[in-house]
Amino acid sequence: MTSRRLFLKVPLLAFMGGLLMPAMRCAPAFAKAPPVKKQAPGYYRIMVGDYEVTTLLDGTNKFDPFKLYNNATEDLVKRVMDNAFLKPPVELSINAFLVNTGEKLVLIDTGNGIIPDKTNIGHVLDNLKAAGYQPEDIDDILITHAHGDHIGGLLLEGKIAFPNAIVHISRLEYDYWTSKKNRDAAPEAARATFDTRAKTLNIYKDAGKLKTFEDKAEPVSGFTAILCPGHTPGHTAFLLKRQEQGILFWGDITHGSAIQFSAPEITVGFDTDNKQAFASRLRLMSLAAKERYMIAGAHISFPGLGHTKEGGGKYFQWVPVYYTSL
Repeated sequence: MTSRRLFLKVPLLAFMGGLLMPAMRCAPAFAKAPPVKKQAPGYYRIMVGDYEVTTLLDGTNKFDPFKLYNNATEDLVKRVMDNAFLKPPVELSINAFLVNTGEKLVLIDTGNGIIPDKTNIGHVLDNLKAAGYQPEDIDDILITHAHGDHIGGLLLEGKIAFPNAIVHISRLEYDYWTSKKNRDAAPEAARATFDTRAKTLNIYKDAGKLKTFEDKAEPVSGFTAILCPGHTPGHTAFLLKRQEQGILFWGDITHGSAIQFSAPEITVGFDTDNKQAFASRLRLMSLAAKERYMIAGAHISFPGLGHTKEGGGKYFQWVPVYYTSL
């Protein structure tokens, strides 16, 4: 191109740009849209040996931490939450876990189930399907304890939600919630809770789909039951070892990761026996730290997977897993 042609084109381009710029400034913003306010499907996979473990998020619940952690001082709660960059209310995940052994699909807990007018919970079935499975694919269900956010998902519209699964629950836990004596001795406001939990479990029992187990048993091959009472009388963790790796599905040993790792003596209002709950928490935290087991926590921020290590005395630290693409 000659210098003359270049000289003529430069003013022309500048002129055209001057005409286009106002039009461009007036162009509509096609990206303008309201916030979606919805997360992606809540499932996350990790390998333990050659077994695939998938966290299934049921949802989250928000609590007033000063009421939830019922024997903690307000100063302690404020300090620990501030150190974790948290502010009240405390939001706890509700996690269930699916283990694919290659031979079986084993589900640990089932979430709340669908509750009308509560869109923040009840998503285990949706996330199970999003993860590539159907409810009828599940072979066995291990129940850590019979609180509603762990067994509510057993039913769908009052009927069995997992038609081909056998439900396994500690004999102590089953006996506690189905005992008429315990139900009648409970405060009147709590009796309906006993009725609901007994009804849920007995729907599976009456269908021949419920089995109880004892401490240290293997209700499903490879999954060892560890009785850890306190949160409920028959609260149970399940230890799975595979190819020199181990994962401890420990239910409600902690509620969140900010308070009870750094202060394990702190209990929650849902515990039936605070002293037992504290002793069980120390025992399982020490076991996981010593053996370097992965932890799968029902109420630790999704995906609820990580490790713990001792920090001296009764103090522990939570170390969440790093993201992996498998």
